[in-house]
Amino acid sequence: QVQLVESGGGLVQAGGSLSLSCAASGRTFSSYAMGWFRQTPEKGREFVATISWSGGNTYYVDSVKGRFTISRDIAKNTVYLQMNSLKTEDTAVYYCAAASRKWNLNDPNQYNYWGQGTQVTVSS
Repeated sequence: QVQLVESGGGLVQAGGSLSLSCAASGRTFSSYAMGWFRQTPEKGREFVATISWSGGNTYYVDSVKGRFTISRDIAKNTVYLQMNSLKTEDTAVYYCAAASRKWNLNDPNQYNYWGQGTQVTVSS
């Protein structure tokens, strides 16, 4: 089992920044690829970013490229999502997830474990 706990959400004005953290515990964190997803009632669950187990490979949805950065600290068992130049359409509940699989990591079905989510609200 892997337990994931997100933190760092909140309310921010458009153009501002937030940094999300996801602390992992349980089985070997470093063997899992990690991803961030977001969910709204209108769009459902949407892929945001993923990072490989080594941290050497990252992938983003087009709408956040150049604004968001995913990273991980294996020693701290933590994955981060730095969000800059936030837009109102970034408003969502953000979830981190862990995947033992290494392919199609933009697909939420590839992930084995999920956090409880953290709310991000961007005001205009």
